[in-house]
Amino acid sequence: MKMLTIQGSTFRQCDGITRRDGLRIGALSLTGALSGLSLPSLLRAEAAAGRGSSQKSVINIHLDGGPPQMDTIDMKPDGPVEVRGEFLPIKTSLSGFHICELMPKLATIAHQFAFIRSLIGSIGQHHGFQTQSGFDEKDMQSMGGRPAMGSVVAKLLGKPTDSVPAFVDIMQGRPLVRDSARPGFLGPAYRPFRPNMDAMFERPLEEGMKKELAARGAHHATELTLTAGLTLDRLRDRQRLLHSLDRIKRHVDESGMMDAMDRFNQQAIGILTSGKFADALDLSKEDPRIVARYTPAKDGVQRFETSEGPDAARKFLLARRLVEAGVRCVSVSLSDFDTHSSNYPRMRQLLPILDTGLHALITDLDQRGMLDDVTVVVWGEFGRTPKINKSGGRDHWPNVSPAMIAGGGIKAGQVIGSTDRWAGEPKDRPVHFQDVIATLYHNLGIDTAHTTITDPKGRPQFLVTTGQVISELV
Repeated sequence: MKMLTIQGSTFRQCDGITRRDGLRIGALSLTGALSGLSLPSLLRAEAAAGRGSSQKSVINIHLDGGPPQMDTIDMKPDGPVEVRGEFLPIKTSLSGFHICELMPKLATIAHQFAFIRSLIGSIGQHHGFQTQSGFDEKDMQSMGGRPAMGSVVAKLLGKPTDSVPAFVDIMQGRPLVRDSARPGFLGPAYRPFRPNMDAMFERPLEEGMKKELAARGAHHATELTLTAGLTLDRLRDRQRLLHSLDRIKRHVDESGMMDAMDRFNQQAIGILTSGKFADALDLSKEDPRIVARYTPAKDGVQRFETSEGPDAARKFLLARRLVEAGVRCVSVSLSDFDTHSSNYPRMRQLLPILDTGLHALITDLDQRGMLDDVTVVVWGEFGRTPKINKSGGRDHWPNVSPAMIAGGGIKAGQVIGSTDRWAGEPKDRPVHFQDVIATLYHNLGIDTAHTTITDPKGRPQFLVTTGQVISELV
């Protein structure tokens, strides 16, 4: 049995095993086609007539751990000292609106965002599934659970002829370990393409998460590797042979899966041989002046054990390159906002990284004429407790969360919702996770009021069940 690999650079995963970055396509044998949980099975896309012409896309940025609302976009300078904290509010380009002093660059482009200060509906769990789907992970669990939005987009808008995957997940930390960007009942063919980011961006895992990740096995990430010496001509010869050997099986395959696999294989080969996707992942091909925009200044601030370093801001550049190459949905993460202790020192480290990366991303998209086609959403799994605890931290607070949205043609320059004087409860205009997801679908040209996907029992399922497009944004 042969394994196809396209050679790439080596890197070391968190389990200490050295691998090559790349894409594992699957195993070839004389009795079956390319198989396994590989790129072909990850790209089970429908070539639906009349669909897939739009190049609109979504960059979904997950603030891993849960960002504190009162230390970011919902400052409470008149609140009690144990609530308002150490940071000062600063003016923004949006009249009357203030944000944390640690985000001065974002303040200059606040008019290009919609700030949601009344996000509700969190189930209080440490993963990114709600930011990926809008649903509780227990919803339809008996049939595999609900699919992530990117998986739905891959099914509805992806095509076998695409030279890049429709859905790419470059999240690290909890969203990776807990497989937040999962296809649910759509099945493994709609899993995201998930390149291993360890060689580019370090996100140290807690010991417990290391064990969780190890329990998932070696294929939690998709590798870009094809066996050396196997040329495209040889690969096509093998495909023709395998197709002939499988012809009898195809006659009795009532599901049509074998014919579908042919299409997956063709798309996988196209992705691997076009070079377009590999180029998008290669930041060395970017203009150094642009890379510099995504690089925070060194300030000597303490880095915490599970937090990412300043280079993490370049994840946003990678996301821009991916959507520019044609990816429809990119999931990104920034860690670690789980501030049960040392909340203020952690924010002094993380918020400047977010500030640099987000400012660079929005201005970059705008200058390239892409901002109206690319929706950027920034949020986490929940907010943080209004009061600082005895360890100087803020604990989990699912009652209300912050979120930011830019691009995609939204009506920017507004603040949606408000909270009480402690930033503990929404005071008006609550917005549910599903409302945000419905709005992202809308910006992609997908009508959640009428579009359904079929579950394993053959029943149509709506993409959201309670969510409504946020009327203020469209």
